[in-house]
Amino acid sequence: MSLTITGRNLEITPAIREYVHTKTARVLRHFDQVIDTQVMLSIEPLKHTAEITMRLRGKDLHCEASDENLYAAIDLLVDKADRQVIKYKTKAQDHVVHEPPKRQEVIV
Repeated sequence: MSLTITGRNLEITPAIREYVHTKTARVLRHFDQVIDTQVMLSIEPLKHTAEITMRLRGKDLHCEASDENLYAAIDLLVDKADRQVIKYKTKAQDHVVHEPPKRQEVIV
C-alpha cells in the first residue's frame, strides 16, 4: 500500500507522518487489498480537518473528519475509514452468484 500525506496550511512533521502511518495500518488488519491511500490534513482557525481517499479494487472510499485537535480528527477519520472498509469487505464476501433453479418438465 502506498501512503501519500499532504497538508494544506500545515507542514507535515515526522511525528504527524508517523501517527498517520500507524493509524492507517489499522485498516490493513481488516483488509489488505488497498491499492493506494491519500491523506489530506488541513488547518483552519478552530477547525482541523483530515480527509482520506482509499483506492480499492473496483471502488474508491472517501472519508472526512473534523475536530478542534488534529490528532483527534485523525482518530475519527481512521474510525470512519475502518467502518467503510469492513462494510465493503462484507459486501464483497456476501456477493455469491447463485445458479438459477432447474426447470422441471411437466408432461401432459
